[in-house]
Amino acid sequence: MDELIKPGMEARLERYGDMAVELSLSYGPKLLLAILTLIVGLWLIRLVHKGVDRALDAAKVEPTLQRFLLSLTSVVLKGVLFVSVITMIGVETTSIIAMLGAVGLAVGLALQGSLANFAGGVLILFFKPFKVGDVIEAQGHLGRVHEIQIFNTILRTLDNQVVVIPNGLLSNDSIKNVFHEPIRRVDLTFGVSYEDDVAQVREVLEGVVAADSRVLKDPPHEIWMSAHADSSINFIVRVWCDSDDYWPVHFETIEAVKLAFDRENITIPFPQRDVHFYPTNAASPQG
Repeated sequence: MDELIKPGMEARLERYGDMAVELSLSYGPKLLLAILTLIVGLWLIRLVHKGVDRALDAAKVEPTLQRFLLSLTSVVLKGVLFVSVITMIGVETTSIIAMLGAVGLAVGLALQGSLANFAGGVLILFFKPFKVGDVIEAQGHLGRVHEIQIFNTILRTLDNQVVVIPNGLLSNDSIKNVFHEPIRRVDLTFGVSYEDDVAQVREVLEGVVAADSRVLKDPPHEIWMSAHADSSINFIVRVWCDSDDYWPVHFETIEAVKLAFDRENITIPFPQRDVHFYPTNAASPQG
């Protein structure tokens, strides 16, 4: 019995050995080439990653966008490398790519709003309409930019509230960057009574402006009579100052003008109404 089994086992072993040799000769070189491609590819990806990082540093790209671009570059290159390696082994990639495309379409449809915010974040970080620390007015909110994320921008309002605005809205609507420029113009309006001397009013306003060292000489300031209003003659005062001095100049100039008007007996009028009474007979005449 053993003599009958032994030749059969030897035949099967010999057949398995032949199959192993055939597979080794057929797939061995492909496998070795795929492994070599994988090693060299990962090394090249690291080189490309470092090169992109240096280029983004040189271009002074925002750190958030820089990290995203580096991650995106790495994922795309590794994905291409993976497809190349499994193709070299002999795996059919057509069905895999089709499946990934279907999955990507489904995810894109499910996350339309998030993708819009993502695209908006990339645009904001790339084109830099504002940066961290700027004071902006957008979507009905005024505040200082605290952080720019990929999906949202975080503001801190002037009274220290936190506002989170989706980047999709910011990238598709108007944004006022309040202190983007190094200097700003302060526009103020002051009303005086019709009985006051116009030349004296102008002289007092000129003195208040000249006394403030924060007001810039260039561009020059402007003082104009702007309107004959119902209860007052209005003067508009336009002065330029550094952006950081905007609010101090704004509020302190208002106070200084009030004090100067009081010293010079210049009246700041308020709305008044004259009421006239016309007497009439209390009772109608008797017939």
